[in-house]
Amino acid sequence: MSEPTSKGHLNPGDAGVSFDRFELGPGLGELVRHVWVVRWSLPVGETRPQRVLSYPALNVVVQAHGAVLAGPDPRVSVTELQGSGWGVGVLFRPAAGPLLATEPPRELVGRVVPFRGAPSGRITALLERGGSRHELIAALRSWLVPLGAAVDESGVLVNRIAHAAESEPDLVRAADLAERTGMGLRTLERLTREFIGVTPKWLIECRRLQEAATRLHAHPSTALSPLAAELGYADYAHFARRYSAIVGESPRATVLSAERRADAATEG
Repeated sequence: MSEPTSKGHLNPGDAGVSFDRFELGPGLGELVRHVWVVRWSLPVGETRPQRVLSYPALNVVVQAHGAVLAGPDPRVSVTELQGSGWGVGVLFRPAAGPLLATEPPRELVGRVVPFRGAPSGRITALLERGGSRHELIAALRSWLVPLGAAVDESGVLVNRIAHAAESEPDLVRAADLAERTGMGLRTLERLTREFIGVTPKWLIECRRLQEAATRLHAHPSTALSPLAAELGYADYAHFARRYSAIVGESPRATVLSAERRADAATEG
C-alpha cells in the first residue's frame, strides 16, 4: 500500500508528536482517502498546538473517550496536545457525506459531533495494547467495506469534482471547475453542497491555501508575490488577505515561524 501525505496538517514534525498515514486497500477508494494515526508524549506542562486546514470532506476521529464526526472547516482549526495520548482518524472522500451524517452535510461545516457508527471499542483496545497497523486496517475494513459498497454514481461524480479542484492548478474559478467536469454551475453547486456542505469556490481555495501554507512551512525562502501569482491570485494583497482570513496569520508570519523552527532544529 502507498504511504499518503497530507497538505492539511500545517505544522507537521513537532517534537514529541508522530503521524502515520496509510490507505485501506481494495474496494474503498471511492469512500476513504486515507487513515491517519497520531501519537504524542510531551513533557509535563508543555503543549503542542496542531494546526489543520481540513480537506473538504468528513473525518471520523476515534480516541480513548469515544468517536466524533468532524465536518470540513473553512478556517484553520487548532488542537492543543498535552501529556500523552493517541487518535485514529479516517479522512473520507466527499462521496461519504450522506452515508455517514444523520443530518445534511452542510449542517456539519465547522462542527464536531458525537459519532456512534465506528468500532471505537475495538480500535481503543488495539491502540492501548500497541496493536499493529495490520490489525487496525482489519478493524477499519470490517466497518467500512459494507459502507463503501453503498457509494452511488453521484458520489463518484462528487469525488471527481473534488479531485479536479484539488489537483488541477489552472482551475481558479467555480465556472472553470464546472466546465472541466462537464456540468452546469448550478448542478456543480448543488452536488458539492449536498455531499460536502461547501461551495465549489471553497474546494478551489482550500487547495490553493493548503499549497501556500505547506510550501511556506517547508521552504520559508519562497518568494511571496510569485507564489500568489502561481496560485492564481490577482496580486499579493489579495492573496495575503485570504491567507490571513483562513489560516489566521499573514504569509510573512508563517515564514517567520518556519524560520524560527528551522533555526531551533539546527541548534538542537
